[in-house]
Amino acid sequence: MTVDYGRLLIGQLEFYWDNRLRPRLDGLTDDEYLWEPVAGCWTVRRHADGRRRADGPWPAERQPPPVTTIAWRLTHIAVDFHTRVSTFFEENDDDADMFDPRHVPADLPVTAAAATRFLDDAYGRWHRAVTGLDADDLARPLGKRGVYFADEPMAALIVHVNRETMHHGGEIGVLRDLYRAGFAGDTAG
Repeated sequence: MTVDYGRLLIGQLEFYWDNRLRPRLDGLTDDEYLWEPVAGCWTVRRHADGRRRADGPWPAERQPPPVTTIAWRLTHIAVDFHTRVSTFFEENDDDADMFDPRHVPADLPVTAAAATRFLDDAYGRWHRAVTGLDADDLARPLGKRGVYFADEPMAALIVHVNRETMHHGGEIGVLRDLYRAGFAGDTAG
């Protein structure tokens, strides 16, 4: 039996996207998107330079890590898709690695509608890029753009992005449930 691992990897993400994450974003409001359920949340906000960025560094140096908003989580997923496409599937004259901040958009969305459009676009670009990979492409090491994951195959990166999407997508669902259940009125944020 021949197994098409590329189809399995993209199929896993497609199923999650189509049946879990994307439907959960329907009706997301700006208040909900930026809701800070506790004091000290990380979110997307305007910084001193005037640009809107996600708080952080990630991984969080603070222990335990801070609670993050839907805005932070949604843009984190979108930026993961966006930076990986920019790094591995587009021409980069400067040879920037996948952690190079130049891959991250200079200004992140601070409205639910704009963030959802950004996520949809980034997912679409990632999906098209990954769908076009064959078995040799999936087995090829990431190389120097993968930094300390240089020897890992592209398939490992795809598994990681799938895992991050499902992890943060599930958290978005829980935050939406809490907001809908009325916890938004009982917050410190």
